[in-house]
Amino acid sequence: MNSHLKTALELAGVGVPVLPLRAGKLPFGNCTQCANNTCGGRPTMKNAGTCGCPGVCHGWAAATTDTTTLTSPPWAGAWRQAQAVAYHPAGARLTVVDLDDADAITWAREGLPATRIVPTTRGEHWIYRGTMQSANAVRPGMDIKSSMAYARWLGPGTGTMTALPDAVRALGVKKPSPVRPVTVPLPAGGGGCRHRTPVYLERGIAMAEQRITEAAGGVHATVYRTFLAVLSAHGRCGCLTDAHAARLFAAAQAKGESARHCSDAWSNARTALGM
Repeated sequence: MNSHLKTALELAGVGVPVLPLRAGKLPFGNCTQCANNTCGGRPTMKNAGTCGCPGVCHGWAAATTDTTTLTSPPWAGAWRQAQAVAYHPAGARLTVVDLDDADAITWAREGLPATRIVPTTRGEHWIYRGTMQSANAVRPGMDIKSSMAYARWLGPGTGTMTALPDAVRALGVKKPSPVRPVTVPLPAGGGGCRHRTPVYLERGIAMAEQRITEAAGGVHATVYRTFLAVLSAHGRCGCLTDAHAARLFAAAQAKGESARHCSDAWSNARTALGM
C-alpha cells in the first residue's frame, strides 16, 4: 500500500472524505469512462455528466469515506499514480482559509482568531470548525475552501482548531444570485412532450424531494446532483416551472441549505447542462 492511499484510508476512518490528486493538483475521474481522464478530468461543474454518469464523478463531489470505493477500480490504480491526497472540507465540517503569500498571512494574523495552521508550499492553511460557501480571491492571496471545493491534505498542522469566525464568513458574502427562470423553449415542432403527462413530472419532482430529504450526509453534493438530474430530465421542454423549483429549494433548505446555496447549485446545474 502506498503512502497516499494509507493516508487516505486513515482520514476516511475518522470521517474525512478524500480523493486522489494527479499532477497539477487535479482530480482523477472515479468512474470507468473517466478512469484515463478521457473527458479532461476537470473538477468544474461545467464538465459534470459529460461521461454519462448520473451525478458528478470528479473533484469535491467524488470525495468519499467509503473504503471500498477508495480501494476498488478505477481508484485503486489512481492511488498508484497519485501525487497528493485531497479532502472535502465541508464534508468534514471544516473550512480552510488558504493564504498564498506573506501579505495574506500577515492580514490573517492581525484580523482573524488563531486556529490550527498547516504550512503549504507558498503559505498557510488556517483550519476552522464549521462550514460555509467556498469563495476564491476574497482578498489578495486568499481563498476560502469549504463546501463544493477540495483542499490538499498537507498534514494535521499545529494549534487548537477554533470555531469559524464571522470575519471569515463575511469575506465570502456576496449579493445572492437570483433564481433564474426555469422556462426554456419547447422542442422543435412543439407538443409531443412526454413530460407533459402530469403523473410523469410529479413523480420526478417527488422523487427528487425525497432524495434530498433522506440525505444522511453530503447534503451539498446531494442537492447539486438532484438539481442536475431534474434539469437534465425535465428542463429543456418548458414543462418545469418555478413552482417545481421552489419545491426542491424548500426540501434543500429544510436540510439546512441556504437560499443562496440553492440558487448557486441550480445555476451551476443549468450551466453544466448548457442551459
